[in-house]
Amino acid sequence: MPASPAAGQQRAHIDKGDAGYDKGLKPRHIQMIAIGGSIGTGLFLGAGGRISQGGPGLTIAYAICGLFAFLMVRALGELSVRRPSSGAFVSYAREFMGEKGAYVTGWLFFLDWATTVMADITAVALYLHYWAVFVPVPQWVIAMAALLLVFALNMFSVKFFGEAEFWFAAIKVAAIVSFMVISIFAIVTGRMVHSQALGDTAAGIGNLTGNGGFVPNGIGVVFVLTLGVIFAFGGTEMVGVAAGEAQDAARVLPKAVNSMILRIFVFYVGSVLLMVLVLPWQAYSPDESPFVTFFSGIGIPHAGDIMQVVILTAALSSLNAGLYATGRTLRSMAVAGEAPGFASRMNQHKVPYGGIIITAGLGLIGVLINYVYPTRAFEIVMNLAGIGIAGTWMSILVSHWIFVRRARAGLEERPAYRLFGAPYTNAITIAFLVIIIAAMAFDAEIGRWTLAMFAAVCVALVAGWYLVRDGIQAGKMDAMLDEDPGGEPGTGDGQHGGTAQAGRDDPEGA
Repeated sequence: MPASPAAGQQRAHIDKGDAGYDKGLKPRHIQMIAIGGSIGTGLFLGAGGRISQGGPGLTIAYAICGLFAFLMVRALGELSVRRPSSGAFVSYAREFMGEKGAYVTGWLFFLDWATTVMADITAVALYLHYWAVFVPVPQWVIAMAALLLVFALNMFSVKFFGEAEFWFAAIKVAAIVSFMVISIFAIVTGRMVHSQALGDTAAGIGNLTGNGGFVPNGIGVVFVLTLGVIFAFGGTEMVGVAAGEAQDAARVLPKAVNSMILRIFVFYVGSVLLMVLVLPWQAYSPDESPFVTFFSGIGIPHAGDIMQVVILTAALSSLNAGLYATGRTLRSMAVAGEAPGFASRMNQHKVPYGGIIITAGLGLIGVLINYVYPTRAFEIVMNLAGIGIAGTWMSILVSHWIFVRRARAGLEERPAYRLFGAPYTNAITIAFLVIIIAAMAFDAEIGRWTLAMFAAVCVALVAGWYLVRDGIQAGKMDAMLDEDPGGEPGTGDGQHGGTAQAGRDDPEGA
């Protein structure tokens, strides 16, 4: 048995699932991936539909969900500083909850991002239909083209991905800052803003309290819509996946995570609050980005067209990140025998092309949904993705909870960077997420169908476990996690042991 760590001494760990990756992501890439992951179609497109149903009171849901998202990512940050891994929360679930935990976590995350990919290609199709020249092109054709474009981008090296995501995220941030500056000016001056639904209305506090009040359709509607808000914050966990390919992750990650709470409240809560101040909530629509609704009505020439290009870039960014994350996660699972062996394959650019191909293949289901049910395609996949996101977050919090419990027992050493209030903050966040998923039962139109589809997913997960469990080695934890790769190998205690050489072996031979 390996000796317990000395007080204050941090043990080094490596993850066999990371073998073969190019540590090519720079600090600026990690910072922008953290920003870009938390700003996507959930805000640029989904916020319009949710405002049109929930009214100004939706800002409360964004603020509460933002707080819980930060607690989750802070827990993930502590685990990632302790041991960076491209397998991220799947790797941590394997370490602290065993193979069943890793299996469920990995496939829930895959469900999250596979359905998010479907939502993103749907968003691209809806965005392009803003221009008359694209209206004759079927929605499913545009969705297919978007999927193929981003698939090609992901086949290049991680440095290419990091650079592309850096600029994608920069454009998103510039767009939101521009919106906030112009909307604040409109509110202060009481400028008239035009909308197709209501005509000309004055920007100002009256839009927040008038038109039926702060929660015109009741607080219950806002509560039911909260799962969609969780979807909007999906991607914040991306920073944990990127940690495995980062340079000096222990130094960069705390800065990226700590700045996230400011971004959440400025970009998300601030943007939604400004949206319901510059226009009445009835002016927004699920079929158009709320940013385009505002810029089209503010009177600035071609402002709506420019913003449409920007949010199109945002959708492609989210789609790009989705293929990146699922490719790495599936490879980590494949190495452990929990996913098809094809997912573990790497190309000459050190990119897990097998996992990316699997995700892109399932993205074709999104193309089919756009063909069969184009009017509700985005809402359907958004809610299902929201459940996957909530499940992934709960897994992260449970893994961290177990880690904290072991640290209190003297079996682990917590890093200086840690989640405050643990394990109480873990428990509160998990309870909140469970309640939000259960609340979907009160939405007869979409929510109950979403829960029914998720029930089918759970059946598939159980069936899948019985198919793969015999292929998972009993001592796989020892092969996956190695301690002190530069020193003596561990002896395989089922916690952190293994051989130092195992982390340098070809993962396809695992």
